[in-house]
Order: sequence, then structure tokens, then C-alpha cells
Amino acid sequence: MLRKLYDWTMEKAGHRYAERWLAGISFMESSFFPIPPDTILAPMCIAKPEHSFRYALICTIASVLGALLGYIIGSFLFDTIGIAILDFYGLGEKFDSFSEQFNAQGWIIVLLAGFTPLPFKVITIAAGATGMPLYVLIPAAIIARAARFFLVALLLWKFGPPMKEWIEKNFALATTLVGVAFIGGFVAIRYLI
Repeated sequence: MLRKLYDWTMEKAGHRYAERWLAGISFMESSFFPIPPDTILAPMCIAKPEHSFRYALICTIASVLGALLGYIIGSFLFDTIGIAILDFYGLGEKFDSFSEQFNAQGWIIVLLAGFTPLPFKVITIAAGATGMPLYVLIPAAIIARAARFFLVALLLWKFGPPMKEWIEKNFALATTLVGVAFIGGFVAIRYLI
């Protein structure tokens, strides 16, 4: 099944609407969607390495805009949508203790979550729920998301074709590594909260 998903993603990465999908997933992932944009960014960079940095820019802009939606969810819809998203990640009960210290160290947490596989939507919702100033959230989100997506783009631009061959030959190992990173993000966010 994962192999079919990989092949489908590689096919869509060259599709004429691929950039729209990339922007949409990047936007949604910062506020409510559980799948990180790297799942489409990486195949797109491998399929068209000459556009890697353009794709990273699309991811960055859409992700920061999505962070604003996460902030709005935290500010105005926390008791309905926000808590449901946190409960999905098993963090709803721990939020009260986390929110007390969030704004004191929030910009560091935003930087960490924006760059690593931590679920970024949890942080953007927390920023809105705790009233983190937007002048703190937005620059931290821009720095973290740009660093993450441009690093991915750089690596795939530089090593794209060999990386594609390696993934295709070692598909099980590659999916295991991605899964470990994804689960590690959930474990890390639980540890932080």
C-alpha cells in the first residue's frame, strides 16, 4: 500500500496542479491536518529538482499562513475545534499545565516545532489559546518553516536522482525511517507538554 502511495505521489508531483496541492497541504498541516507537507514536497523535489527552491518557498508561505489559521482556532474556537485537535494528539488533558509556561518559552517551542517533525498545528493552536503575540509567532514560524523546507529542498536538489534510486531500492527502510521521524514528533510533543 505504501509503495502505491509513493508511486501515486511521484506521479502527482509532476502534475500541473502539484503546486496547489503542495500549498494546500502545507496550509492545512499548520492548523489541523495530520500529514506533513514533506510527504509531497520530497517527491516533487525529486521529480523536478530544478524547482526545489520554488517548492520550498510555496511550503513556507502556505505553512505560515496556515499558522495564522491555527492561531485563530486557538483564539476563538479552542473549546470546540482546538481541544478536539489536541485530544486527537492525546494532549488535551495536559494543555492547562503546558499553557502556563508556553508564552515564556513559546518562541523557542515555535522554532523547534516548526523545524522538526513535531505536530506544528499543536503549537499554532496553543499560541492562539495562550495569546502569544503575533509579532512573536510569525517571525519564529517563518524562520523555522523556511529552514526546514529549504533544507529538504537543498538536500533533494543536490542528491535528488541518487536519493530517488536509493528510496526505490530501499523502500521498506525509507518508509520505516519516515515513520520513526513522524512518531518521534508525537513523542517529543508529549514530552514537551
